[in-house]
Amino acid sequence: MAKRQLPDTRPEIYVSTDVETDGPIPGPHSMLSFASVAMLADKTVLGTFSANLETLPGAVGHPVQMKWWETEPEAWAACRRDLQPPEQALVRYVEWVEALPGKPVFVAFPAGFDFTWMFWYMMRFAGRSPFGWAALDIKTLGFSLTGLRYRRTVKAALPEAWIDPLPHTHVALDDALEQGAMFCNMLAALREREAALAAIAPAPAGSTSPAEPTETSAPPDDLAQQG
Repeated sequence: MAKRQLPDTRPEIYVSTDVETDGPIPGPHSMLSFASVAMLADKTVLGTFSANLETLPGAVGHPVQMKWWETEPEAWAACRRDLQPPEQALVRYVEWVEALPGKPVFVAFPAGFDFTWMFWYMMRFAGRSPFGWAALDIKTLGFSLTGLRYRRTVKAALPEAWIDPLPHTHVALDDALEQGAMFCNMLAALREREAALAAIAPAPAGSTSPAEPTETSAPPDDLAQQG
């Protein structure tokens, strides 16, 4: 008989992550730099992690991406100094995420790109992902909040109130901080909307207050939970 899992009552920690690469996919191309900012929903920063990486053996830069890097010489210079072997940096990164005082949720814009790279590198060099498959896409959150068409849900189309005056430099740590603050602002807007809807919704018959959702035991849904 399977053991019943106790509810995990730790708070969620949002790990805003940005990667810089020399191509569209890992393996044939390399991740040059990455950075994560661990944040609570109120934008409290619990810690940061960043690393510039040595390129993969046999990998080469994609011509289109390398042409783009020519337009960003300062960001290129920033990601090519103090290089670390990925087999060392990714182990330290996974251990850093695992030591956070809560349940880590990977956050990126778009998560489809950044998480693809981070998951590949974590599995290749550390053998595990502390996030499992918990990757939250800021673009999708913006799509649901604004009603814009998905393809038109870009940062420039989002409300100015969600954008803090932080730099976007294509230096991984700068960009992770910027998008993390934006995510927290969007999350606050979502919670405000939920509270407003709850205030006008009729209460169920015989109920005096809305029921709180509870966590229940469930089968493992990601690699990190499977044993």
